[in-house]
Amino acid sequence: MERWARANYTPCLPMGADGRRVTACREHIELSRSAAAEGMVLLKNSGVLPFRPGAKIAVFGKAQIDYVKSGGGSGDVTVEYVRNIYDGLSIKAGEGKLSIFEELSGFYKAEVEKQYAAGTENGRTEEPELPAEIVERARAFTDTALITICRFSGEFADRKGGYDDGDFYLSAGERKMIETVKKSFRNIAVVINAGAQTDTEWYYSDDAIGAVLYAWQSGIEGGLAVADILCGDVNPSGKLVDTFAKKLSDYPSTESFTEFVDYVNYYEDIYVGYRYFETIPGACGRVNYPFGFGLSYTGFEISGVSVSEENGRIKVRADVTNTGSVSGKEVVQVYCSAPQGRLGKPARELAAFAKTKELEPGETRTVFMEFDIASMASYDDTGRVKESAYVLEKGSYAFYVGSSVRDTVKADFEYVAENDMVTEQLSRQCAPSIAGKRMRPDGSFEELSSYEIKEYGCAHESNTAEPPAEKAMLTDAAEGRVTLDEFTAQLSDRQLAELAGGKPNTGVANTFGMGGLEEFGIPNIMTADGPAGLRVDRKTGVCTTAFPCATQIACTWDPELMYKIGAAGAKEVKENNMGVWLTPAMNIHRNPLCGRNFEYFSEDPLIAGIMAAAKVEGIQSQNISPSVKHFCANNKEENRYNSDSRMSERALREIYLKGFEICVKKSQPWMIMTAYNRVNGVRASENYELITNILRGEWGYGGMITTDWCNLAEQYKELRAGNDIRMPEGSPDDVVKAIEEGELTRAELEVCVQRILRMIMKID
Repeated sequence: MERWARANYTPCLPMGADGRRVTACREHIELSRSAAAEGMVLLKNSGVLPFRPGAKIAVFGKAQIDYVKSGGGSGDVTVEYVRNIYDGLSIKAGEGKLSIFEELSGFYKAEVEKQYAAGTENGRTEEPELPAEIVERARAFTDTALITICRFSGEFADRKGGYDDGDFYLSAGERKMIETVKKSFRNIAVVINAGAQTDTEWYYSDDAIGAVLYAWQSGIEGGLAVADILCGDVNPSGKLVDTFAKKLSDYPSTESFTEFVDYVNYYEDIYVGYRYFETIPGACGRVNYPFGFGLSYTGFEISGVSVSEENGRIKVRADVTNTGSVSGKEVVQVYCSAPQGRLGKPARELAAFAKTKELEPGETRTVFMEFDIASMASYDDTGRVKESAYVLEKGSYAFYVGSSVRDTVKADFEYVAENDMVTEQLSRQCAPSIAGKRMRPDGSFEELSSYEIKEYGCAHESNTAEPPAEKAMLTDAAEGRVTLDEFTAQLSDRQLAELAGGKPNTGVANTFGMGGLEEFGIPNIMTADGPAGLRVDRKTGVCTTAFPCATQIACTWDPELMYKIGAAGAKEVKENNMGVWLTPAMNIHRNPLCGRNFEYFSEDPLIAGIMAAAKVEGIQSQNISPSVKHFCANNKEENRYNSDSRMSERALREIYLKGFEICVKKSQPWMIMTAYNRVNGVRASENYELITNILRGEWGYGGMITTDWCNLAEQYKELRAGNDIRMPEGSPDDVVKAIEEGELTRAELEVCVQRILRMIMKID
């Protein structure tokens, strides 16, 4: 097949080895199912789970039918079918592993279908009133009940935190249903189908509820994956990548999340998630399930912990033994504890992790982990130690190894810094433009200084290359017959401006293309959503694989699994004649109410960065481009086109940029997408300090950068900042005018276009 044949001719040729389509193939669907089970987190279990063979169960809650496979917006996926929780349990019933009280499930099926027919969307149905006579017959059938709860959220809107009108807490109908079940059944398990944190207090402190499985939004086969765990066919091994607090108000970001419409004050600074709960005095008691927590049907012992330093790296060794009676997997987590010093530090920070392979009962495996000493440094934006530098303050750095942030043992070894050390000298970037305050490790606040927003001119010299003697096509540049400088030198300002904007859809694409200058052989490379699988418009008739939501995959703590999902999804993208997959999304879970948390990985930037890098590597292994998003500090949906994320430079660098930095340095993604919001007063897509100084300059990023779709920025400012393309379409007239009026140089535009072309030349 000739280069870019799929883009140019849209032949839709199947890619399977046997001539079949790989899109939504059985192999990919099985991958989705196994990933779903691996990412589910068992939060509570007093012996109710797994259900014993042949168990009789009564399934309560409309969520057994109204199952949410994924969030809305770009995170949705069009699929041929969805296996809901009732479907999964029914399959197990057909295998003789359990019996379901069918009358009860039939009641919920009819009620949900009635609400669907009235126009209620999936995941938005109300909990119906339970007829007393059905409850009585269910109680006569069994003493074991399974409660199901679901939540839907999506792009464009944040969740609500009200007790009676929100979705963080139970609805009145759900509370009534649960109380009815508690009065009638002795053995009660709960399955929660949600994309982010919800209230845990109602089951954490109630002994009547014996088991809780957090099933997240588990993709196309999620209901069967739930049944796999409930019946013990799969041993749960997921671990939380977020802290589950007692109340929504316990998260330090909750008050400021909705405080103002036009901006968000990040008062908690670097104390996000477990960094807050494990550090701030009195906060530890506000946690029900700590970061890294997750139960298993077996037991594990972590022993033989050894920590050492060698050539600037900390090396960790630990033995993991399965002490129970069934096989299973364990996640070993390493946390570092830095001296408080003058800057103030979180009590613990995740430094490394490793997941074992399946361990048989009595089996022991040794895991090895390592990380740079420099990764323990803190950014000094005050000059208390060394201004605008990452520093290791003098003192002892301790290490804790275990299965959650709290279930750890302290290693004998400590790394001692005899003096303050600068690990990286940088310069002030993206600093606050408006004075504010930030939290200190004792829970008090200090004032933040404000700095003037700088203007930047052209940083590029004009292209001095001569156009080729004969008209060159992009294949000539791709195959080395002309340089890219020579290729772009032959293009007019107008042609360059056209290339700096999106192009119309072709084939089954619905998120527009990049390139599309046929006169010079530049193909129109189509883009596609989304984070949980290839999203194709339903009207095309193309169904794809819905994988579990990003948070759930992060809860596997398994980058190899993430790589497989990236590669599988990229194959579906390619087979459907698209070349750019708009994923992974990797913003930080600052607060549970963010409507798109299901698209993002974690409250922790190390988890986010490592999982994103693994997905990027999987995607790029298929010569498809990822688009890592949303760069950066896109932590809420309300007023996302204009909202200003206001924070210290330290918080920006250590929390909200760190995951992107890890991803860039580990995987060099071919594309990154900027965010809608402002960062300390400057739109992310127009932010020279963010894009050129930090991303390209400090981190050495060589790929291209796209805007998010339909933002409110000005394109000439984006191009000056190094944001290469505007989607879904550009403003070529305005770009040419900006060149004519001296607001933009041809050199700036040409450099941006060359980065776009380099990406296109990598597409298979």
